Amino acid sequence: MFNSEKIRNIAIIAHIDHGKTTLLDSLLKQSQIFHDHAKIPERIMDSFDQEKERGITIFSKHTSIFFEDFKINIIDTPGHADFAGEVERVLGMVNSVLLLVDAKEGPMPQTRFVLKKSLQMNIRPIVILNKIDRPHADPQRVLNEVFDLFVELGASDEQLDFAYCYASGIDGYAMMNLNDEKKNMKPLFELIVKNAPSPKGNMNEPFLMQVATIDYDDYVGRQACGRILEGTVKKDQIVNHINKNEIEKTFKVQKVEGHHGLQKVEMLEAGVGDIVILSGCEDVTIGDTLCSIENKKRLPPIIIEEPTLSIDIMVNSGPFAGNDGKKLTMNVIKDRLLKEKKSNATLKITFAEGVIDKITVSGRGELHLAVLLETLRREGFELIVTKPKVIIKEIDSKKCEPIEMAHIEVPNEFSGTIIQELSMRKGEMQSLTTNDQGITKMNFLIPTRGLMGCHSPFLTLTKGLIIMTSIFDHYAPHKGFIPKRSRGVLISICKGETNGYACFNLQKRSDLFVKPGDKVYEGMIVGENRKENDLVVNVTKEKQLTNVRAAGKDESIILTPPRVFTLEDAINYIEDDEQVEITPKNIRLRKKYLNEVDRKRYSKKDEKN
Repeated sequence: MFNSEKIRNIAIIAHIDHGKTTLLDSLLKQSQIFHDHAKIPERIMDSFDQEKERGITIFSKHTSIFFEDFKINIIDTPGHADFAGEVERVLGMVNSVLLLVDAKEGPMPQTRFVLKKSLQMNIRPIVILNKIDRPHADPQRVLNEVFDLFVELGASDEQLDFAYCYASGIDGYAMMNLNDEKKNMKPLFELIVKNAPSPKGNMNEPFLMQVATIDYDDYVGRQACGRILEGTVKKDQIVNHINKNEIEKTFKVQKVEGHHGLQKVEMLEAGVGDIVILSGCEDVTIGDTLCSIENKKRLPPIIIEEPTLSIDIMVNSGPFAGNDGKKLTMNVIKDRLLKEKKSNATLKITFAEGVIDKITVSGRGELHLAVLLETLRREGFELIVTKPKVIIKEIDSKKCEPIEMAHIEVPNEFSGTIIQELSMRKGEMQSLTTNDQGITKMNFLIPTRGLMGCHSPFLTLTKGLIIMTSIFDHYAPHKGFIPKRSRGVLISICKGETNGYACFNLQKRSDLFVKPGDKVYEGMIVGENRKENDLVVNVTKEKQLTNVRAAGKDESIILTPPRVFTLEDAINYIEDDEQVEITPKNIRLRKKYLNEVDRKRYSKKDEKN
């Protein structure tokens, strides 16, 4: 058991793609926790398969490393705004944060959000100016921008006097001054030990801990993770559990675990300041209090920002239901979502009274919801989901909607087009600057509705050269009508298999979502019309054959590759009368219905096409 004076609890916070995970890799490798012949992967902490595929951190993770006689507990936090709830709940476990800022790009919207939370909790950040090896890096300018951001967010005089260093996570070195030798991460270790305060608490007081995250083990069930605030805890100790409704229940601690590098290690006893994982309480959840029998002190709940988007999840009722997945019923989907809710505090699951055919799931953004849907898909579920809707609140008797701060970087030649598009979507410009490289940086306050579905069109307008991030800012009175998708869709009129002849004829006036050999059904969306109206088409139509030999050769068929949707693309693309069908092997778009009345609206000519 470590003396609390020798413990340092820190979280690493950064904007997405500022090198947080790479820097952590260097810290782990240089802390000598791996043996000489160990095979060390890249992005060591990204253990979730979607994290490796997407190149982002989704779930906060805990590791422990050692420097001299100090134990440093590090929490790796997500950089994307949709997973900011992961950051909010772990800040209570740490006494300092490493604020990582790209030495070229400077502070970004996500940096601002998490830093604000840290400052409000009286945490003194340590600033790391990362990627100083990048071309056009300007660490002195960025350092001034970070100081200005601290001032803007209301930092105290003590917080404004922050410690900082320069680093290159990929090359594995840190230095206190730009002229120092580029050697290793030792200057950063020393900075942490010197400037991160040791955790407060008395080892002789009764045990007290608040649950910040939930884990699961196949052998011992649910596990509670948090920092010990007072006293000590050991295996077989009887502990009191107090939930959010102040209902008390005792349980025996089956196992006390900490971390050594990436591995969980069982501990005989742990004390003040250490971050531990306790097993034995099956119904524990985030924010609950664990304490000694004689203590019974309930800690204030962990407050997390409310969700801003919601989707409806339904049973797959399509003609191909059950072809790919085996988990199809509403009861199975409901049980899985309730299980997810227990470990994911930022999700909200709603069951409407009297409605048995749908479940409403609310989250922080499209990516947050898409990660959940992708997880369900990989577990063998089949689902139907609707277009995301913003969550409207009534404030002072006015209907209010979520507003986001969007940060855009784009070559100057495209800036006018993007400003026009964002203005049409009710965006209000807050700032605009152009640097020496001809890159224009803009900040807009824009309704969440205005950002939905804009990613693909903006990439097209800027030839793929736009960088755009956003984060929830506040609720404001409803901004009124925002233009929707400007193009209609192609809807299959029958069930069957697509072929090259039909695809070739349709691609002349549309962008297809299917290729020859794909199975389609009536009502399935198979492409995008280049005009604003929807068209019912026969994408299975074959070329008519005759017994007359043609003088010349048949026209050669050259097909454009179809547009392939990711889950985020799909739920962003659809409109209110459309849905996404999700199976383990396929993502299909479809109309909610296509009945006889709909068919009569289309002429025979359209049907032949």
